[in-house]
Amino acid sequence: MNWRGVLSLRKSDRRVLLVLLAVLVAVFAALFLLDEPPAAETAVPAGKDSLVTENADSIENKSPRYYRVDSPSPERFAFDPNTADSTQLLRLGLQPWQVRNIYKYRAAGGIYRKKEDFARLYGLTVKQYRELEPYISISADYQPASTLVKKEEEQRDVTRDTLQPALQYPVKIAEGETVDLNCGDTVVYRQVPGIGSYFARRIADYRQRLGGFVSVSQLDEIDDFPQDAKKYFVVDNAQPQRLMINRLSLNQLKRHPYINFYQAKAIVDRRRTDGPLHDLSELRGSRDFPEEVIRRLAPYVDYTE
Repeated sequence: MNWRGVLSLRKSDRRVLLVLLAVLVAVFAALFLLDEPPAAETAVPAGKDSLVTENADSIENKSPRYYRVDSPSPERFAFDPNTADSTQLLRLGLQPWQVRNIYKYRAAGGIYRKKEDFARLYGLTVKQYRELEPYISISADYQPASTLVKKEEEQRDVTRDTLQPALQYPVKIAEGETVDLNCGDTVVYRQVPGIGSYFARRIADYRQRLGGFVSVSQLDEIDDFPQDAKKYFVVDNAQPQRLMINRLSLNQLKRHPYINFYQAKAIVDRRRTDGPLHDLSELRGSRDFPEEVIRRLAPYVDYTE
């Protein structure tokens, strides 16, 4: 090295040069100190396999890896979706967002009245529902209040059957005898073979809604009506109550079993645009009044303005 050249440098340049030398020395010293030699392999005596395995496991545990969170296995127990809390619902295997949807549904006034209602839960698969269905237990407190009336009626029927068995099991009429549909009551109807308390009430209720029967064939409009019982009924001198078709409102018209909302609206619109009706045939241009509907409704219509 030409020390004369170095000495001939200005004082500030020499100072910079010394700082650089000091930095280089510090870097080399750090590399030397941190560069530790690898640990020597230790010989493992024979019969120490368990120790080797333990060391391997510890090394493996220290190696970086992605972590895994094991989800708990779903539990199965009886639950009511109307009252079950979040802890129970999560234990059943439902997702947190599904639990939140259940809480929102209940907070909005929603009620699970039967098991099938729970199947509407968003994201619930068929497999999950089939696994949970045997454990769904809907409390009777969440059934419609109308069931209380039905139970009271059933209880009265049971009491009447016990105290007055003759009323529950009346003497049936013989082959060839008949009952007038418009003159009988539930007691008379139950005298017909094949007619019990249930269908006797259905006949009476439907007669009231119609305003009276005009044909025995109208019994077919009662769901599951026993066909063998029709031969015991007749309609003599039919005089049904008639609808004041030119006076009744839409809501009043659609109460009749033969008039739905759209037909009632068509009648009201026809009256508003063309004046009072004089015959149902004037409605034939409406798709809501095919020939069959007009023929069935005709005996129940009054055209008085």
